Amino acid sequence: MGNTVLLIDDDADVMDVVQDALEPAGYRVAACVNGLNAMKSILAYQPALIILDVMLPGVDGYTLAITITEDAATSDLPIIVLSGFAPSEAMFRKFPQVKAFINKPFNPADLVEAARQALIKKNK
Repeated sequence: MGNTVLLIDDDADVMDVVQDALEPAGYRVAACVNGLNAMKSILAYQPALIILDVMLPGVDGYTLAITITEDAATSDLPIIVLSGFAPSEAMFRKFPQVKAFINKPFNPADLVEAARQALIKKNK
């Protein structure tokens, strides 16, 4: 599914902005609205990139990052973290697959560039 991006976020407005930014840039955006279904969605969509919110219902983004890292099937997936809570950036620095941390609200062009960079690094 080459250019599929899985957005894990429970905010409909963020989903719209991400989709409106990434689809014209050639990405297919799939969505998961809570942390409980995130791993099922990752396995179902087989995304090239994950965009992960920090504050999610069910399972938070930090716990998901740990799960993604420890699972052999997903440990090489690049992640872009989106958060309205800037101090949480420090928590995600330990994950090598976190390629960018973007604070909400964000510039859609910055997200497109972060996605492009994350996928370039993955494909090298």
